[in-house]
Amino acid sequence: MILDMFAHWRYVIDNLFGKVKAVSCLGATHIPQRRNEQNERYACTADDAAYATFELDGGVVAQFNSSWTVRVRRDDLLTLQVDGTKGSAVAGLRDCVVQHASATPRPTWNPDVESPIKYLDGWTRVPEYQPYDNAFKVQWELFLRHVVKGDPFPWTLLEGARGVQLAEKGLESWAQRRWVDVPTLEP
Repeated sequence: MILDMFAHWRYVIDNLFGKVKAVSCLGATHIPQRRNEQNERYACTADDAAYATFELDGGVVAQFNSSWTVRVRRDDLLTLQVDGTKGSAVAGLRDCVVQHASATPRPTWNPDVESPIKYLDGWTRVPEYQPYDNAFKVQWELFLRHVVKGDPFPWTLLEGARGVQLAEKGLESWAQRRWVDVPTLEP
């Protein structure tokens, strides 16, 4: 999971929220035994879940949980929740909802009664101004135009190295059970 997903999280985090400065990661193998195509049992040696906290430039903290062992109970297969002082946004693969701080419910904690607040009702769907195509397809098309026509392509070998670096730092953090700095990679 860490080797697979941290490279993706790197470009998402860097391009949306800020440069990654440090990582604290816990990997896990929650399903220790599986069955192959012949229905024979085998021991799993790869992590199937990763729980990570990233420290970013500007004091931003990001938490990313990735797992092949959970059941989806949210609006989409992938969701990103961003919380700020003026509001929050939850984006999936297709939709995004927002809640301004002024619209945030102010519940009174009382575990003895059911909450009268319907928390999902206070969110507003962001209008879709244009349809978006499959991001993987778009990226492949950009790459092919780069190869054939020489068009610019922003995801260079250095960007790939940054993704691999974050995966390696995540594995290092897990092995050492501590925060690990992520040094800047320069060309």
